[in-house]
Amino acid sequence: MIHVCPQTQLVRTLEATGASHLITLLSPDAVFERPPGVASASHLHLVMHDICEARPGLIVPSADHVRTMLDFARKWERRTPLVVHCQAGISRSTAAAYAIAAALMPKRDEAELAQMLRARAPSATPNILVVAHADRLLGREGRMVRAVEAIGRGAEAFEGTPFHLPLL
Repeated sequence: MIHVCPQTQLVRTLEATGASHLITLLSPDAVFERPPGVASASHLHLVMHDICEARPGLIVPSADHVRTMLDFARKWERRTPLVVHCQAGISRSTAAAYAIAAALMPKRDEAELAQMLRARAPSATPNILVVAHADRLLGREGRMVRAVEAIGRGAEAFEGTPFHLPLL
């Protein structure tokens, strides 16, 4: 099970789910301290801005970021849930959860997975660059990008509501 939440709900989400693995996707200036109970070997902290194209002075999500994230997720033993969070729980984390779900369920239809994401997270607006990198790395031939474009921008929100994606 993959749980997604904004940073403000991280500790509550970890406690409620019993998750042992954590992926943090934050900007370099974000204040963050790994929560107690999450071992350093079970935590991946990737630094990137929530942007979809290069901008001077900002860190654009790269294929290396996504490859590192997917490698981390593939090593996760799935005995306990994985939590993915970003600042708002709307863009980077939802893109990461979608990418991880696609990687761990290679036969799962991309559009069906995107529809499930939308149903569980009405405010989700997955970072399309993260999705595009995952699409290429997973050999999905553009289907992931098209599926996320098809669900469109999520509902306006200051931050997302925690949700989960089952790995069926």
